[in-house]
This record gives sequence, C-alpha cells and structure tokens, in this order.
Amino acid sequence: MQTKTLIRLCTGLSCLLLALTAACKKEEQQANPMGMMGTPEVVVYQVAEQMILPQVELPGRTAAYRVAEVRPQVSGILQKRLFTEGSEVKAGQVLYQIDPAIYKATVESAQARLAQATAVEYSARQKAARYRSLVQTKAVSAQEQVEMEAAWKQAQAEIAAARAALETAKINLEYTKIKAPISGRIGRSMVTEGALMTAQQPNALAVIQQLDPLYVDVNQPADDMLALREKMAGRKAAGDTEPTRVQVLLADGSEHGAPGTLEFSDVTVDQGTGTVTVRAIVPNPDRSLLPGMFIRARLTSPTEEPALLVPQSAVQRTPRGEQMLMLVNQASKSEVRMIQTGRNYGQQVLVTSGLKAGERVIVDGLQKVRADMEVKVVDAPPAAAAGAQPGGNQTGQGAPQAEHKAE
Repeated sequence: MQTKTLIRLCTGLSCLLLALTAACKKEEQQANPMGMMGTPEVVVYQVAEQMILPQVELPGRTAAYRVAEVRPQVSGILQKRLFTEGSEVKAGQVLYQIDPAIYKATVESAQARLAQATAVEYSARQKAARYRSLVQTKAVSAQEQVEMEAAWKQAQAEIAAARAALETAKINLEYTKIKAPISGRIGRSMVTEGALMTAQQPNALAVIQQLDPLYVDVNQPADDMLALREKMAGRKAAGDTEPTRVQVLLADGSEHGAPGTLEFSDVTVDQGTGTVTVRAIVPNPDRSLLPGMFIRARLTSPTEEPALLVPQSAVQRTPRGEQMLMLVNQASKSEVRMIQTGRNYGQQVLVTSGLKAGERVIVDGLQKVRADMEVKVVDAPPAAAAGAQPGGNQTGQGAPQAEHKAE
C-alpha cells in the first residue's frame, strides 16, 4: 500500500515538473518570438539622391486643333453633294453645289448695267471736253460748263457702282459652290440634294475638324500650376527655353506616338474642382486620336531635379492605409517611418516626404522584423541588389524618370 502511494506521488511530481517546464518555455518564446534564430538578418537599400526628369500624369480629353462649320452664304436649292462623309478634305475643295442659274442671270444683268453706264460716261466725257473749249469763246456760259462737268463725274460714279454690283454678283455666283474653309476630316452631311439653303442659316451643313495636330486639355490642381509657373519662370531666366514635353497615354497605359509640347494654361480656376485647364499640342499623323477621347497626359520637365526613389517592395501600409517604410537606424535597430509617395516607375516609387538621403530602408526580411528590434544587416544576393538599385547604379546615374507634383 505504501509502495502504491509512493508511485502515485512520484507520478504527480513528474507531471507538475513537466507543466512548469512547458510554461517557462512558453514565456521565453513570448519574450523572444524569434526563438533560437537570434538577431534577424535583413537586406537594406541605402537611399541616395537621383537626378530625374520630373513628371506628372493628369487626366484629360482630346479636342480638334481647328473646327469649321460649313454653312451656305447664298440661298438656293442644293444640286449636288461633292464629298464622301468621313473623308479627308482640303481647304478650298468644293463640298456642295447650289443651283447657280439665278446668280448667273444676275451677273449678266450687272454686266449690262456696267456697259450702259460706260456708254453714258463716254458721252458725258466728250460733252465736258467740248464745253471746256466753248466756254473760252463765250459760246456757252460758265454755269453750263460746270453742270456738264458734274454730269461727267456722275457718269463716272455710275460706272463705279455698276462695277461693284457686277463684282457682288460674281461673288454670289461663286458662293453657289460651297467650299471647305480648312483642311481636315469632314463628318456626316446634314442635308441632301433638293434641300433649300438659306444664306447664313444657323444649322451647319457639315463640320470639318483638323485632327493633326490635336489639342489635349488636361486639368491640373491650381497649387501645382503655380509651382509649375515658378519653375518655368526660373528656367526662362536661366536661358532654358526648351518646352515641357507631353506624352499621351491611352486607356490601356500605352504611349501614343511622339510627344507634344505644352502650349498654355487657362487663367481661370474651376471653383468646383480647384483645377486649371492646361492645353498641349500633340502630333496625330495616323488620326488614331479623335476629339472627345478620354486620355491621360504625362507632362515631363526638360530640366533634371534631385529626387529619392525606393523599391516598391519596401513600401508597406498600416491598417489605416498610410504608407510606411521599415528603416535600420544608427543603433542597428528597426524603425517605422511614415512617408508620402508619388507615382510608380517600374519597380520603384518616388518618395516625396518622410525620407532623407543616406537612410537605410529594409527591402528583404520584413516578415521577421518588428519596430525597435535589433537587426543584422547582410549583403543582398546579386539578383536582389540589381532589383533594388535603378539601373544598377545607386547614385542615380541613368536613373528612370519619376513624377514630381510641381513638375
């Protein structure tokens, strides 16, 4: 009986000892979550200033370079339509033909009146010359000679009026041929043969739009526009007159053709959005861009500026969506840094605030690190090092372009 009691007591003590041992190990693991791994190893990217061409991407819409509404300048019945809808037309090309019969008759009538006025002027001129000699011999009075001179001058005025009437009749006859005022692509015709045309009518017969080059209107925040103007003024003062380049980006993110140039900015701020309209001219030789298309425009400054870029893989977000980096400070401890970023470029992102040159950003081993933890910096594998440094050069030579809000 005593033996059984002793065995039970030993068994209970063994279980108690095992439980205490397990509890101690659990507390030790909670105090040191890395267990037996020791100090975590991380790969860092040392931030350095890089010379980049600042860029900004803005939404916008395309607009025709020139727009002309075709309207008749004389009244009449439309005889012919002389173009294909949706085709390219040249300035001066005949588009419509109005019945010219009445206008031809008007021209002939004006020619007859001019001939009549010319005959009257000839007779008056001869009489005036005769009266000048007769007044010397007192055959006619001076008053009669003055009246004859006046009659001759009146005949000359009649000729001028007849010539003007003839010119007007010829112009109206020419207006029966409705011509394209500009070169471009013409849209659909709003009228067909047999329609009655009215001079200066409000409804256009067709619309011609010049598509090469093309306007691109984008909206930029007013504050950014002020900064842009200051930079442009500084460049002009320094003798730099190279314009800001504008590259059109299509809906799929691809670039359209050759870049254009920035033309001007509006003088009014939209009170609803707080933006200013910026207009650029871009080439469109293949006519692939059409007026009214929604696009994005990338504005690139011609002058390089220093900037800080970090690998995208190093940027994390807090539960509230704020952007942050994990850094290694001088004490070899991890540190959380809140940052603000610009646009992404390839595998990198532009840091606009919260970071300084020379600081070390953790790019590998983030899953093993918490804030204020001692870490060990190790060399990156060749592939990781190449991905962390733009163009394989940490000093920024040959670095890609990146966005800057003030351009």
